[in-house]
Amino acid sequence: MVLSQEEPDSSRGAGEEQPLGPAPTGAPPPPGPGTSDSPEAAVEKVEVELAGPAGVQPRESPDPPEGGWGWLVMLAAMWCNGSVFGIQNACGVLFVSMLKTFGSKDDDKMVFKTAWVGSLSMGMIFFCCPIVSVFTDIFGCRKTAVVGAAVGFVGLMSSSFVSSIEPLYLTYGIIFACGCSFAYQPSLVILGHYFKKRLGLVNGIVTAGSSVFTVLLPLLLRVLIDSVGLFYTLRVLCIFMFVLFLAGFTYRPLGSSTKDKESGGSRSSLFSRRKFSPPKKIFNFAIFKVTAYAVWAVGIPLALFGYFVPYVHLMKHVNERFQDKKNKEIVLTCIGITSGVGRLLFGRIADYVPGVKKVYLQVLSFFFIGLMSMMIPLCSVFGALIAVCLIMGLFDGCFISIMAPIAFELVGAQDVSQAIGFLLGFMSIPMTVGPPIAGLLRDKLGSYDMAFYLAGVPPLIGGAVLCFIPWIHNKKQREVNKTTGKEKMEKMLENQNSLLSSSSGIFKKESDSII
Repeated sequence: MVLSQEEPDSSRGAGEEQPLGPAPTGAPPPPGPGTSDSPEAAVEKVEVELAGPAGVQPRESPDPPEGGWGWLVMLAAMWCNGSVFGIQNACGVLFVSMLKTFGSKDDDKMVFKTAWVGSLSMGMIFFCCPIVSVFTDIFGCRKTAVVGAAVGFVGLMSSSFVSSIEPLYLTYGIIFACGCSFAYQPSLVILGHYFKKRLGLVNGIVTAGSSVFTVLLPLLLRVLIDSVGLFYTLRVLCIFMFVLFLAGFTYRPLGSSTKDKESGGSRSSLFSRRKFSPPKKIFNFAIFKVTAYAVWAVGIPLALFGYFVPYVHLMKHVNERFQDKKNKEIVLTCIGITSGVGRLLFGRIADYVPGVKKVYLQVLSFFFIGLMSMMIPLCSVFGALIAVCLIMGLFDGCFISIMAPIAFELVGAQDVSQAIGFLLGFMSIPMTVGPPIAGLLRDKLGSYDMAFYLAGVPPLIGGAVLCFIPWIHNKKQREVNKTTGKEKMEKMLENQNSLLSSSSGIFKKESDSII
């Protein structure tokens, strides 16, 4: 904050004080009398200020404070991740309850129909993200998150008054999910405004929020469903959305307030804002010209066709395979525990992995997620299934915690909101389609074995695609550096030529005056 206040003073000293006083002794004389006060010089000075010399507001946003109010923002974002994805990840418990509440023995496609509720909800959260990114750019993180939480509250509350499975597609699958989406994405974007050096660690802590909720919610939901039923359980979950509504008010727009302080409301600040923060397009498709990001935006969705299948169908599979076991919700709890550990661990590791090489952590996570999905049907002992879930959760945490840091590395802070929005929008398609297809296979084949085998294939393919990103990014950087170096050399030669010509002009004037 001290530096941001000093910068305008230094620029004022360089641009205003010197023309008012006499030139210092030994300084080269000006090219002509009164040049510094001419209109051309004033225009030139404005252009120089807009070009961004030292001491004037840079193109990038101000340096993040790395703490302070940011810690409260981090806790609010943590609650957001926990309440949104904790409920989504515990949908396996709600799935079983919905089957009992709305199912009938005559309907042989009830698993397929019910699976659409959870998968549509998760898919809509990501599908809305490109739209949310636009709202975030226009209205800011705070307003977008608060309105989203309110909409989510309405959707979840209305879901507790339905009498059949079909209305849940609208109330739970669309309204509740859209509200969650508008509340969720600003929690990713706001962290980059408050943290830079610790962004990997902070993202790990924030995304660990959903792990804590994933550990606790299955147990809580089971107790609530057994005691008060499905509908009252949904009403209890509305409390989480109300707290999320309050948490959204902590997303204070740090960047804009700092700029306002620096500009002091002067006319020149309008030019600066127009130069440094140009109005963004509704959908900034230009980010797809960044080849590394385009590959990332294809590889991640490709890997996720089977990603959400265990979260939706694992509980049903456990009920069929291990009927005599009690506390079957422990499998989701295990995923939640190690997912939280993975988010903290790999979030911290990501801070030490330079640049886009962080992508290799996602490649590693997809390899293990795919492998563990294929091993679920092979587990004939409940203890083996728990071990598989522990490993799957660990690398699930790795994948989630480094998404935002990778986006910042690929496109920079200016475009990260829409970059994350587009990516999450693409992710909605596989995450919506995967679980219903698995449910259809279960209805047709009588077991989940083939569904889990096939769910493990896409993560392996997507991970292979992501391996190309560091190579593509480094190649592009070399080309940019080569071009920049050539431009610097040309500019240096141009400056030398102009200096020589101005020196010869001064020498000629002095010679004429002597003669």
